[in-house]
Amino acid sequence: MFKKKIDMAKNNIAETKPNNIVSGTTIKGEIITNGDFRIDGTLIGSINCKGKIVIGQTGTIEGEVICQNADISGKIKAQIKVEQLLTLKSTSELNGDVITNKISVEPGARFTGSCNMDGGGITKPNTPLPNEPTESKEKQFK
Repeated sequence: MFKKKIDMAKNNIAETKPNNIVSGTTIKGEIITNGDFRIDGTLIGSINCKGKIVIGQTGTIEGEVICQNADISGKIKAQIKVEQLLTLKSTSELNGDVITNKISVEPGARFTGSCNMDGGGITKPNTPLPNEPTESKEKQFK
């Protein structure tokens, strides 16, 4: 009885391999993916990834990056939003603004820009944004 349920669950899970842009390849445009992505070539544009993005030592991105986790060893000139962990390896060069929950920077990594660690850019419910007018308690309960 339980074996059938487990087998059915396995069949519903899509087994995907990471997408890859190999060294020597340049892509201009927008990439949207639900899986992991590795870039050893060049991306000029944006990438929106629900998984992990790995930028190899020969990889470069110019544009915008949105992902769950990022592991960077190459060059990036972009706005980056990482939901959980951004890791800058010792060979990485990052020029841009970062929004992340956690960041790890190895010695030797280059980072020029700003870093906002506000939980990966997720606004918590009932938390006013900066410079947003707040209602008085009297108005909230009337």
